[in-house]
Amino acid sequence: MQWQNKKKIALVLGGGGIKAAAFHIGVCLALREKGFRFAGGPTELVRHKYPDDMPLTVKMYVGSSAGAFVASILAAGYDTESLINAFQLGSGTDPTFRDRTLRYLRPLAYRDIFSVNGKNLLRFIPEAILKKTLVRGGFESLLKNSFKLNGLFTTRGLERYLREDVLVDNDFAKLGVELYITATQLNHTRQALFGPFKESNKTSTHKYINYASISEAVACSTALPPVFAPTAVTNQNGKDIMYYDGEIRSTLSVPLASEFGADLVIASYSTQPYHYNDEMGSLHTYGIPVIINQALYQVIQQKIVRNIEWQSQLKQIYKSIDQYCKESKISETHREQILEMIRQRLNFRPEVDYLYIHPRPQNYEMFFVDHFSLNPKILDRIVRIGFKSTLSALKSRDF
Repeated sequence: MQWQNKKKIALVLGGGGIKAAAFHIGVCLALREKGFRFAGGPTELVRHKYPDDMPLTVKMYVGSSAGAFVASILAAGYDTESLINAFQLGSGTDPTFRDRTLRYLRPLAYRDIFSVNGKNLLRFIPEAILKKTLVRGGFESLLKNSFKLNGLFTTRGLERYLREDVLVDNDFAKLGVELYITATQLNHTRQALFGPFKESNKTSTHKYINYASISEAVACSTALPPVFAPTAVTNQNGKDIMYYDGEIRSTLSVPLASEFGADLVIASYSTQPYHYNDEMGSLHTYGIPVIINQALYQVIQQKIVRNIEWQSQLKQIYKSIDQYCKESKISETHREQILEMIRQRLNFRPEVDYLYIHPRPQNYEMFFVDHFSLNPKILDRIVRIGFKSTLSALKSRDF
């Protein structure tokens, strides 16, 4: 890979709660140590501070769930140290970095993350138990008709934190970089994409939205069921449309970065299923929650691995056809027509390279720690795992 020649670098950040956010911070710290820069802020500032010919500069961010929160802060122009302080990896409420010219973020608190869903918290209907039709329908039917709570918490606190404490311009179009945030439309099968689109439109599988603010988009993307209730965004017609977690429809939004023109996609995700080791033993002794967590991780990882394998196979097929055309002495015009047909039919861009960063199997503590803990010691360990995972991934690509 010709790292220095990449013209448009995208950083794709996956979900997974505060644990994923801390991992992404470690990734950013390692990338920065290796010479990468994270552009962000208003358009004029980005043009002045990060010219187009500056190498190894990230100017596109794609975020899902917790990754959407981190991506929005980076795209707004905050330094990595500011992001660290937002997650209370330092001490107290004072800035923990020496450079006082950096913008300081108020430490994120549990009250910002967990806003009690008071409107729906008591919507349990005990009289439904008395209805014979529901009982006859079975236990699942009983739950569906009796338990009307749509989430224990809402993401209103997170939206307010971004709107009031972080974002000077809460508008995708006013950023000097590209920021895309993914969510899932609740009452449809579409993946929702929030970003600086010229107009809002939709297909059978995707919905492109330009009328939501950045903080609203992040609130939608982080609404993980059943912990967080779906979030509403008012469309141009004044109708509230419900959205929730950005990784339900698509696990890791790497194809989006390529679709929007990136030629180097750096993808960070914190999902790593547990691999047996003697110290921790077998998961069957840890109970149902841990086993469910392992099952979810295995499903998520399988989807990501399949996408990576498909990209690799597609590139090999493309190279093989190109090589065959050259060896068969097919004219340059016909060879290019064949390759163009492949690129169009398969939506393939051969110039795009991918770097995937994730915890290694030996980082088993990533599996066991709480997804929503703000404990500084825990987060510090996760940041270190993200840092080391990034160095390992870069080394594997001869960086």
